[in-house]
Amino acid sequence: MIDTIHNLPALHDALIGWFEQHKTDLPWRRTQDPYAIWLSEIMLQQTQVTTVIPYYKRFLARFPTVRDLAVAPLGDVLKLWEGLGYYSRARNLHRAAQMVVDDFGGNFPASIPKLRTLPGVGRYTAGAVGSLAFGLDVPVLDGNVIRILARLLDITDDVTQVTTQNALWNLVEQLVPAGRAGLWNEGLMELGRRVCMPQSPDCAACPIADHCMARQANTQAERPVKRPRRKIPHYDVTAAVIQRADGFILIAQRPPNGMLGGLWEFPGGKREPGETLPDCLKREIREELGIEIAVKDQVGVVRHAYSHFRITLYAFMCEYVSGQPQALECADWTWTTLDTLDQYAFPVTDQQIIAMLRNGGGQLGMDLGT
Repeated sequence: MIDTIHNLPALHDALIGWFEQHKTDLPWRRTQDPYAIWLSEIMLQQTQVTTVIPYYKRFLARFPTVRDLAVAPLGDVLKLWEGLGYYSRARNLHRAAQMVVDDFGGNFPASIPKLRTLPGVGRYTAGAVGSLAFGLDVPVLDGNVIRILARLLDITDDVTQVTTQNALWNLVEQLVPAGRAGLWNEGLMELGRRVCMPQSPDCAACPIADHCMARQANTQAERPVKRPRRKIPHYDVTAAVIQRADGFILIAQRPPNGMLGGLWEFPGGKREPGETLPDCLKREIREELGIEIAVKDQVGVVRHAYSHFRITLYAFMCEYVSGQPQALECADWTWTTLDTLDQYAFPVTDQQIIAMLRNGGGQLGMDLGT
C-alpha cells in the first residue's frame, strides 16, 4: 500500500515543514524530560489538549520528578487528577512511577520493550515517548493518525477491525522517516487535531493534500470507514447522602480496581427493573455497607455520559437508622463533614452533588459543616 505514495521524502518534508512552522506552543513541547513527556501522553489519552494543560502544570508543580510521584499516596494522586476522568490512568501512572524507581533506578527505560512493561503504556504511548524523548525511529498510531492514513491512502477497510489496525501499524512503521520520527509523529498529531478533523476536514490548509488519495477521489468525508456504533445503554442510579444525628455524613471508597477505582462517593448503585428509587437505595446501602437508612428528600438529579453508557443519578438525603458500617462492597468508609469533603477525590457526578448540598439542596437536618 505504501508503494502508492510516489514521493515519500516529499511527503515527509511537507508535513514536518508545516509542523515546524505552525505547531502549537504546548508546555510538553518545551522539554526533553521523559517523565514530563510520558505524563503528557497519559493525560492526553481520550482528553482534549485544552483540558489537559492546567492539569499537566499542576501535576508537575506537585510532583516535579518521577520519584516525587512514586512516593506520593495514591489518594493525593487521585485528588490532583479529580475531574480529568478515566481514573485508571491515574492509578497506572502511580504504579508506573513506582516501577520506574524500583526497577529502573528512577530513569525511564529508553527502549520500546521496556517502556511497554510500564502499567498503562501501550504501543502508542511507548512510540510517543520513545520518539519524542529518546529519538527512536518508532511510529505512533491513534485515532488521529488512523484518520489521516485512511484519507491519505483512501482505505476502504473498516478501521475498527483488528486486521485493519494491524495492517495500519505495519504501514505507519514504514512511513517513519529515519532520524525524524519525533517531528513526523508530532506533525501527524497536530494535523489530525487542527486540519484533518473527523468532520469537515480543512483540505485547503492541509500540507499533504497533494498526496491525499481520498481528496483526489473526493471521498475524504467517507474516510475512515467504521462499523455503526451500537446503541449506548442508559441506567438509573441512586446515591445516598447519609446523615448521622450529629450532622456527619457517610462516604464510601470504591474498590481499587475497576471503574473509578479508589475514588470516594456517596454510596448507592444501579436500580433494578421494577424497583423504586428509595427501595434501590436502601438495598444498595445494605449490600454495600451493612446498615439501615431512611430515605428522605431528593437532593437533585445528575445526568452523565461515560464512554460506553449513560446514567441518570438520583441523589437523596438519608437518615442513618441502625447498624455498624462495614466495607462489604467498598474499599473503605468514613464519617465526614461537608467542609472536609474537599480532602477526598470524588467522581464528577459526586462533585455535582456536593455543589448541590453547598447550595442548599435537600433538607439538611443539621449543619453538615460542623
